[in-house]
Amino acid sequence: MIRVLLADDQALVRAGFRALLDAQEGMTVVGEAGDGEQAVLLTRDLRPDVVLMDIRMPGTDGLTATRHIAGDPGLTDVKIIMLTTFELDEYVFEALRGGASGFLVKDTEPAELIQAVRVVAGGDALLSPGVTRRLIAEYAARAKEPRVTTGLTPLTEREREVLALVGAGMTNDEIAARLYMSPATAKTHVSRMMTKLHARDRAQLVVIAYESGLVKPGWLV
Repeated sequence: MIRVLLADDQALVRAGFRALLDAQEGMTVVGEAGDGEQAVLLTRDLRPDVVLMDIRMPGTDGLTATRHIAGDPGLTDVKIIMLTTFELDEYVFEALRGGASGFLVKDTEPAELIQAVRVVAGGDALLSPGVTRRLIAEYAARAKEPRVTTGLTPLTEREREVLALVGAGMTNDEIAARLYMSPATAKTHVSRMMTKLHARDRAQLVVIAYESGLVKPGWLV
């Protein structure tokens, strides 16, 4: 059973999401929060698998709440999906940086929302990798120069190759085909990189690939 927490300041939005998710087999909404502070408290209390977090809320917003949840050692298994009204929301990059596993626009089709929750709960590929890559490139291009890649020192040369492809939005199957390896080997490389770089998930690897300068905005693999 996938346990979901809803965090949105609009009661009607929460009611709509609850009705949709509770109707799915193997999925249940365990709680609702009207602001970021309540979302953090309920996450600590209920330990959901996935939090659907509105990025813009009064008081403690979704960005701050995401940082608190992602920074709590006891909540490492909790995955956060950010909800935004605009695909290119300036705060989404910060949310991914802060520990969110991906994002969805609020007018996403119901089937896509359900699939997104299942994907993130299963710890699989980043949501909409191509869109997320474009978003990160958009805001990384406006940011200061990337850090020197000393942070990638623990990685082998092969792992750096894989990280660059993850940053380009490729799936494990696509990486495997590009580097002539099995999908299982690609997945192993990704898992090892997450451990070495202390990344919560694939979304964090994409951010690291850009911030380290390994992948540059506008550069295509």
